[in-house]
Amino acid sequence: MTENLTWLGQDARRARKQGLPAVLRRQRDRLAAMVAHARAASPYYRDLYRALPERVEDPTLLPVTDKQQLMGHFDAWVADRALTYEKVRAFSDDPHRIGQRFHGKYLVATTSGTSGRRGLFVLDDRYMNVGAALTSRALATWLGPAGLLRAAAHRGRFAQLVATGGHYVGFAAYSRTLQAGGWRSKLIRAFPVHTPMAQLVADLNDYRPAFIIGYASTIKLLTAEQEAGRLHIHPVLIQPAGETMTTDDTDRIARAFHTTVRAMYSATECTYLSHSCPHGWYHVNSDWAVLEPVDADHRPTPPGQFSHTVLISNLANRVQPFLRYDLGDSVLLRPDPCPCGSPLPAIRVRGRAGDILTFPTPHGTPVQLAPLAFSTLFDRTPGVELFQIEQTAPTTLRIRLLPATDADPDHVWHSTHQELTRLLTDNKLDHISIQRAEEPPQQTAGGKYRTVIPFDQPHTRP
Repeated sequence: MTENLTWLGQDARRARKQGLPAVLRRQRDRLAAMVAHARAASPYYRDLYRALPERVEDPTLLPVTDKQQLMGHFDAWVADRALTYEKVRAFSDDPHRIGQRFHGKYLVATTSGTSGRRGLFVLDDRYMNVGAALTSRALATWLGPAGLLRAAAHRGRFAQLVATGGHYVGFAAYSRTLQAGGWRSKLIRAFPVHTPMAQLVADLNDYRPAFIIGYASTIKLLTAEQEAGRLHIHPVLIQPAGETMTTDDTDRIARAFHTTVRAMYSATECTYLSHSCPHGWYHVNSDWAVLEPVDADHRPTPPGQFSHTVLISNLANRVQPFLRYDLGDSVLLRPDPCPCGSPLPAIRVRGRAGDILTFPTPHGTPVQLAPLAFSTLFDRTPGVELFQIEQTAPTTLRIRLLPATDADPDHVWHSTHQELTRLLTDNKLDHISIQRAEEPPQQTAGGKYRTVIPFDQPHTRP
């Protein structure tokens, strides 16, 4: 069996046509294969799974893992013994290598994620191919023949709203596409979320994309520009990602652009985790992923109730196995079949709300910035272990930093302050005060870190 893009797409189509039993049969077989591979190739998992049965098809038999735990055992965790944390970190610290093949075969991605703690991820070609096949399948389902013809009339151009300048998975994959050349590289263009809104609007008006994919908070800001008549584009599909969207949000976007809106709930650890349907539910690609809503003790949460957290298992990425990995979000599993007709499990998501920061200007017109425009600056700055940005007053930002153990705190602060100042100045917000906090990032009562805390929205003070 050759798991190329054509086979993967055909297999996904067959599984969905055959129904949930066929999907879950693939899930069990792929989980068993991934556990066996992890035991054989990863010293960390070999030790962790020492007492487990020879074949594991039930994910609840596996111990729970999380980002801090895996990053702390990075060298023993990765299944390619030639890889080390220091090699991956050195590669990810070099912006000139974004999208290049690490060790000649891997894509490197960094992220802070929900917790604000930096992660270093290594993605193999199998993982990337599975993601591409499932995304292509979702696009065909969403648009149908008529929608695909409309996209062709727009020359099939994709606009990606991404954080640039770092090895973030969206920008790294985009950079690899450009470096590879070919027809795909001519159909896609990245638009940095750091771009001042007026310039971003002008660039999109000029590009006239058929598809818009990117951070939900930035798409919300663009929706206001479309409603005001400054942005006037007509995409066939808008796909918000990275942050939680309500049905009110997606309905507003659909009205403003007169288009189809389909969100996705995913993570760098599993980019293809789920895609939404016309009824606003996220359908989990359970043939290639396991998603478990659980309580605080990692026991299953009944369908119809929001979980304390959610555990995921990526069944595609062999170089860095994520098995029963605590993603930190709260999800609800639909207890009955979704009216859209998909056989895949359907969920709602309550985690990862993207809060937009609003600043007053001397002229009285507020300026809004998406939270990713701030948080990605810290994520791409070497030496930042954990961060938190709090808007303590309309014109004041308080920055809490936890430097890495081998980093100079003053140097880290200088670098981040310089980047923040540049971002604010580019958006004509040079009157905003940036404060360095003495205290480290603070947890909420629920034990999580909010990376961005707006002033003008209700929130729990750390």
